[in-house]
Amino acid sequence: MSKNLEQDTIEVFINSLAHFYQQLGLDEVEIGVPYLLDSNHPIVEDYTGIIGISGRRKGCVYYTCPQALLSYILLAMGEKDVTTDHLCDLVGEIANTIAGNARQAFGAEFMISVPVVIKGEPEKVSLPKNTRCVVIPTKWKFYQSIIVVALE
Repeated sequence: MSKNLEQDTIEVFINSLAHFYQQLGLDEVEIGVPYLLDSNHPIVEDYTGIIGISGRRKGCVYYTCPQALLSYILLAMGEKDVTTDHLCDLVGEIANTIAGNARQAFGAEFMISVPVVIKGEPEKVSLPKNTRCVVIPTKWKFYQSIIVVALE
């Protein structure tokens, strides 16, 4: 895979998250400088939505963020019931939106799973071995979140 294609791939995921925030009518998200992550040390926050990728590309994409960010988004959406179930649903929906938009960009051979949602720091998150894992740090208001793209 060429360096430009990798950059194009990362841009698809960045644009997908920005599109999610735009759909909600929220201010634009700030995107930090993407960097490589050691697959032996995944980064997770309070809530994480993981999407498995299969087909022509294999791996996973996940979105992770603090509970406060999800709570704020729920309130901004008009949801007054900020429960664990709603927080889990939202982080799964964000991950699904990011991967779904990427699927539109990459075509039908980019197959995505239903989201797996994790609350808290799991004992073990496994990223695909021998795969480049790119971290895309993001910031909305003063809340930090992360997209991790681990694709062959």
